[in-house]
Amino acid sequence: MTFPVNAAVAERALASDVFEPALDLLAALTPLLTAEMAVRPFFRADPSRALERAVRWTGHGDPHVRRLASEGTRPRLPWAPRLTAFVADPTPALPVLDALYRDPSEYVRRSVANHLNDISHDHPGLAVATAARWLAEPAPTTPSLVRHGLRTLVKAGDHDALGLLGHDPDVRVRVVGPDVRTPHVHLGEDLVFHYEVTNTGPRPARLVIDYVVHYRKANGSLSPKVFKLTSRDLLPGERRAGVRRHPLRPLSTRRHHPGVHRVQLQINGRPYDSRAFTLHIPPEATLG
Repeated sequence: MTFPVNAAVAERALASDVFEPALDLLAALTPLLTAEMAVRPFFRADPSRALERAVRWTGHGDPHVRRLASEGTRPRLPWAPRLTAFVADPTPALPVLDALYRDPSEYVRRSVANHLNDISHDHPGLAVATAARWLAEPAPTTPSLVRHGLRTLVKAGDHDALGLLGHDPDVRVRVVGPDVRTPHVHLGEDLVFHYEVTNTGPRPARLVIDYVVHYRKANGSLSPKVFKLTSRDLLPGERRAGVRRHPLRPLSTRRHHPGVHRVQLQINGRPYDSRAFTLHIPPEATLG
C-alpha cells in the first residue's frame, strides 16, 4: 500500500522543491516497503544534495534505511531508470559503499555487492580497486561480498578480478568434456552434460568452473551466456567431476530458436573446447 505513497512523495516534493524533508519521509517509509525507486528522481535532480542524505542514512539504526543508501544510489538498479550521472562517474557514491561494506546486516551487504557489480559493468578497474581496498581492511564477511560484487567480471574472464580473488587464469588443468549426454534436446527438456577438471600443476589451484551455453539466434549466429557451475580448490593431481542439467524452457527473457547450439566449460575465465547439441522446437512454439 505504501508503493503509491512513495511515488506521490517524490512527485509532489520535487514539484514543490521540498527536497530534504521528502527524503527524510521516504527514509521513514522504507521499512514498510523499500523506497529505492522513489528516491531516484532526487538523485537525478541534484545528486550532490541527495547524497548528503544518503551518507547520513549509512549510520541509521534500521538496516532498511542503511540499505536504501546503497540501493537507491545503484547506477543500474533493475526495473528502474538508470542514474546516468553515476553510470558515467560512480565515485561520488563510493563513500556510501565504504561505510556499509562491513555492515552487520546481510540484507545491507547484499545491496553493497550488487552496487559494486553495477559499477563493474562500466568501470571494471574502479570496481576491482574498490574491492581491493575493502579486502585490505576486511570484516569476516568481506571476501564473500567481494566475490558476489565481482561476479560479472569473473564470468567475463577479467584478469584483474580473477587475480584479486586468487584465481589464476593461466592455471594448469586438464579438462575433459563437456560430454553431452543429450545431443538432441526438445524445448522443455534439460541439456545434460558430464565434465572433469584435473589440477595438473605443482600447487593447489583455486578454480571458478563455469559453463557457457551458446544459444542459436534467429539469424543462425550464436550468442554466449555464462552460467555458474562450481568453485573448488584442487590439490595437485586432484580431479573434480560432475554432471550438470541445464533446463531449456520457454522464457519471457529469452526467445529460443531451433538448431545447433554449443556448450563449453570456462575455468578461471578461460574458455575450453565446446560441444554441439541440437534443440528441437515444435513449429507452433516458434509462432508469436
